[in-house]
Amino acid sequence: MTQLRIPATKSFKPTLFILTLALIFLPTSVSRAQETDDVVRTSISLVQLNVGVVDKDGRAITSLTRNDFTVFEDGVRQSISQFEPTNAPFSLVLLLDVSGSTINFRPQLKLATQRFLDALAPEDRVAVIQFNAKTKKLIDFSINRNRIAYAIELAEGAGETHFYDALKYALKELEKEGKRRKAIVVLTDGLDTEMRNLDRGIVARAQTDEEALAAIKPEASGPLTTILNAADRQGVTIYPLALPSGDPKRLPLPGPDITGIYAAARIRLQSLAMRTGGRLTEINRLDQMAKLYAEVAADLRTLYTVAYQAPADRPRDGKWHEIRVEVVHPALIARTRPGYYAR
Repeated sequence: MTQLRIPATKSFKPTLFILTLALIFLPTSVSRAQETDDVVRTSISLVQLNVGVVDKDGRAITSLTRNDFTVFEDGVRQSISQFEPTNAPFSLVLLLDVSGSTINFRPQLKLATQRFLDALAPEDRVAVIQFNAKTKKLIDFSINRNRIAYAIELAEGAGETHFYDALKYALKELEKEGKRRKAIVVLTDGLDTEMRNLDRGIVARAQTDEEALAAIKPEASGPLTTILNAADRQGVTIYPLALPSGDPKRLPLPGPDITGIYAAARIRLQSLAMRTGGRLTEINRLDQMAKLYAEVAADLRTLYTVAYQAPADRPRDGKWHEIRVEVVHPALIARTRPGYYAR
């Protein structure tokens, strides 16, 4: 069997807070784009970036001000119109997969999410949503940690995994939170039941792993594109925590069809993270879960938000626009998403 190569996910040390950004457009009129590129149709755009800064040793720097940042689009310096420090509150959706594949480690899951709550700032508002074949809100956005913890304890279920329906629901809930900074943290194997059934029909005749993945074209799927466009409009950063049960390298009986399906699901999780400015965290052992949840919470607490108005005379031609963020202190490194497509 031909070995399938999947894009590598970087490992992250607890002391190295990876820097993320979310690129959004806040338009007066928006229609959904179905292209595979990161495209949003807009008439007037505010480009908002979540930015992390580290020193040469990888330690997060959280004491900078607006005047410490310079933003360039296509090499042209932009005027910063909005700035939020790292301690600005977030509105967060804690999205819990309670499908059949997670039954055996519910205690670890609930303990890990409690650790996540402990690592958040007091003013961060959290909603808890569970999903299997149905999506259910267990608690609306709240700063009451006791009530949130109780809601997590109520999470139960089995059956199918309707992952992208749950993401769509979470984004609609976040829309009610207005202009606050927003993120979704989701634990899942990424194997959406409906997407899996579609992929199975596509790979039926594949002879190799590469043929199967090429036939599926995971990053071009309609549900994924819909979620990415909706996340862009609000500036929602998505942090998937990928369960080992969805790892294509761990399949007991690999073959072109099943390997292609699992690989496509993992690549879609990577796309959700990279194209919204988050990161994909792969859980290799279940006893790592609590630590990794806490690291995601720590990452959120190291982000600045920097926004600028896109050039008014820019043609909406779908071309790539490069973004670069610099910090005045030469020993510091700012990392952001590299740019966006606009129409």
